[in-house]
Amino acid sequence: MPLVAFVSPKGGVGKTTLAANLAALLAARGHDVVALDLDPQNALRLHLGHSLREEEGFLSGLAQGRGWRSALRPTSYGVSLLPFGATEPRQAMELGRLLLDRPEALADPVGEMLADPRRVLVVDTPPGPSPALSALLPLLDVTVVVLLADGGSVSLIPRVADGTFLGRGTLAVRAARQAVLALNQLELDQPLSDAVLDLARASMGSRLLGVVGRDPEVAEALADRRLPVEMPGGRAAEDLSLLAEGLLGRLEPPALATAHESVLQDWRARQ
Repeated sequence: MPLVAFVSPKGGVGKTTLAANLAALLAARGHDVVALDLDPQNALRLHLGHSLREEEGFLSGLAQGRGWRSALRPTSYGVSLLPFGATEPRQAMELGRLLLDRPEALADPVGEMLADPRRVLVVDTPPGPSPALSALLPLLDVTVVVLLADGGSVSLIPRVADGTFLGRGTLAVRAARQAVLALNQLELDQPLSDAVLDLARASMGSRLLGVVGRDPEVAEALADRRLPVEMPGGRAAEDLSLLAEGLLGRLEPPALATAHESVLQDWRARQ
């Protein structure tokens, strides 16, 4: 039933990587997880092991009335995937216009997905404000903002903290003020990373969900079409697991957040 959106004011911050890994970790803890890709780059499928030859998707077929159930694809991580689908620039523009004119074209099927109380919907969004994200603003439970622990984040963290980064309007401000922050590629004992982390702590307080340390195993895992969480013992895998626990703590009572730890261990053992 909860809807968790991964967003960022800018691209290239590892947003899709975090969305895929947290979706897999939530599924490993026994949750019914649907991962919905709203980004025309159609990259979430690659992280979740979907076939490169499969070009059909939910969003790319939305204007043609394709139902979300027929677009669902199973993955080896126990996550049900709704890929964006292959689309041409003109089609992407037409989809944007459709969602601006009729946001219910996306909001209604997403509402159907959320009607199942056992389900967690993890949504990967394009960078910055978008018609697709705007259509879902009334339904958001948790917004996870992903930024790098670098100089480019210094000017963005205050906008995340004060709720202005998602644009204007009551719904956008409400969703932004409920947002939590995840800092990616933090380098321990590096002055710049330390300064960004200090700013995030001061600006976000308890809304700092966590950090993911820079780890060379992440690049190796992605090149091998594996998720970093499949490489237990690495810094990133541990940090991602902590992020998942923090996210679960916001979605359900704390006692349930660790109830499926044995399921996670069994899942890792099978990889």
